[in-house]
Amino acid sequence: MAEMLRAEIWTIIRTGQGDAVLLRPLGLNLSVPIFIGQLEVQSILIGHENTVVKRPLIHDLFLSLAGRAGMTLVRVEVYELKDDTFYARVVLSDGEFPGGKPLTLDARPSDAFALAVRRKCPIYVSRKVVEQAGISVNILVEDSPGGRPAGTAAKNGFPDEPEKRRGLEARLEEAVAAEEYEKAAEIRDMLILLDEEGKKPI
Repeated sequence: MAEMLRAEIWTIIRTGQGDAVLLRPLGLNLSVPIFIGQLEVQSILIGHENTVVKRPLIHDLFLSLAGRAGMTLVRVEVYELKDDTFYARVVLSDGEFPGGKPLTLDARPSDAFALAVRRKCPIYVSRKVVEQAGISVNILVEDSPGGRPAGTAAKNGFPDEPEKRRGLEARLEEAVAAEEYEKAAEIRDMLILLDEEGKKPI
């Protein structure tokens, strides 16, 4: 069985390819970008902020049904990356299912995350997935004990572009001066993504 690492939703960013959750294993300087739909982003943010909505969303409905059946969401897992598709599952327990064993259901990562933030349950990612898709977070981390993306707004998870841009531009100059052109190219790409993010309403 693959080793599972405890993780957190580090932040959510907007790129030219769409919205992405950066899933970060605790204690590692890596994050796994998982692209999700805009509606799923909204559901994750609503759940994270405990926002009251007039009518239940599908994720609220699922948890309500599970609760009526006596089941509790224990954890969610991103366990596989195959053909550029991430696979996740949700684990529920204490329900009325055979043998009293936890019930495991396949799920899209976006739906799993939306459920997890509502119940504040643990999120896990397999070490193999991190090895396949993990990217360094060095160019996004500010010099602070929090280890959060530069300028990340704690309330909604979206980056503060002006502050992030200043940090990236400074790092770009340092990389060029040191003739670290590969690193400079990565930072340049991040600046391009920031420009694209700025053109879209949040």
